[in-house]
Amino acid sequence: MRPRGREERHRAATPLELFFDLCFVVAVAQAGSQLGSALGEGHVRHGIAGYLFVFFAIWWAWMNFTWFASAYDTDDVPYRIATFVIIVGALILAAGVPRAFADSDYSVTVTGYVVMRVALVAQWLRAAASNAGPQRRVALRYAVGVALVQLYWVLWLVYVPAGDKWWALLPGLVADMAVPVVAERDAETAWHPGHIAERYGCFTLIVLGESVSAATVAVQSAVDEHQAFHELLPIAVGGLLICFSAWWIYFARSVEEHLRSNRVAFTWGYGHFFVFGSAAAVGAGLEVAVEHAVGKVHLSAQAATLGVTVPTAVYLITVWALHSRHVKRGIALWVLPVSGVVVLFSPSVLVAGLVCAASVAVGLLVHRLQGDGDADGPAVAEPTEV
Repeated sequence: MRPRGREERHRAATPLELFFDLCFVVAVAQAGSQLGSALGEGHVRHGIAGYLFVFFAIWWAWMNFTWFASAYDTDDVPYRIATFVIIVGALILAAGVPRAFADSDYSVTVTGYVVMRVALVAQWLRAAASNAGPQRRVALRYAVGVALVQLYWVLWLVYVPAGDKWWALLPGLVADMAVPVVAERDAETAWHPGHIAERYGCFTLIVLGESVSAATVAVQSAVDEHQAFHELLPIAVGGLLICFSAWWIYFARSVEEHLRSNRVAFTWGYGHFFVFGSAAAVGAGLEVAVEHAVGKVHLSAQAATLGVTVPTAVYLITVWALHSRHVKRGIALWVLPVSGVVVLFSPSVLVAGLVCAASVAVGLLVHRLQGDGDADGPAVAEPTEV
């Protein structure tokens, strides 16, 4: 298992990696569904806390495998089997999400997480055995670090009392996120900037698609039961505008050229927790908005709207912080953060969607006026052709 070249040409996502993403989205869907149910029942604090914890486990396991695969993808039989084991762990985690939300029972979710991470430890040990020098040291640090953190999570599950579990989360989360920083402190793995950018883009697409799917199912169910077309149409239109705009904004410019060091890449990669988490939460918020419109949940109109506008605002501002601010200048630099603030205070889902669409339109207008490609137009075509 030798490192891939960072300057390797035509480094693209493999079918196994795409299959991996699709299996992981099952866990994302479970987390989003449970968040929507908790918000609809008025358990806002419990729902958000549970969602963040479960989504961290999903995102962190996905991210660690993605960066490992970018550096050491051999695509042989042992590699594929280890990847399948990680997928099994993701499915176990997904199966435990309802119990985690309903009863604060994290036994199944933690079991799934440990399965995923132990399989990754095996991959790092294989990389260590196949290399020498700095790459061997890095691989061993990863293997030991990940293994020690999994021991912490097992002890957390078994020995920490239920009333203290939330307080004991922080050390485990910090330790998990510190492993890559410590492991690569004096040598870097051979991750590929273009491959990493593509992998993150693929997962963004899948999460946005899950939000559209969740909203569609909610609208269909409400229509079948209540025939409330006039009440649901503004939510459906607003939700689609948000998702369409989220796609346009994320893929406006390629970020590959920006990912040239571990310092930059770690900030960018870690920051995507908020991109992925907020994109998935938009779908949960749309479910709540639909149920409120037909009277299935007893929330205020403002609370139901906030379930959509808050994650949308987080998405816009985070994408701006990770992507747009590095390539924009002048007025274009402030389109997304201003839009995020306006969305946050929007009185309805439809207005929030219109604001998102307007931010794209303003970006295209600025692009035309500046004539330098700094707007929120797609990276694959000129905006005038879209």
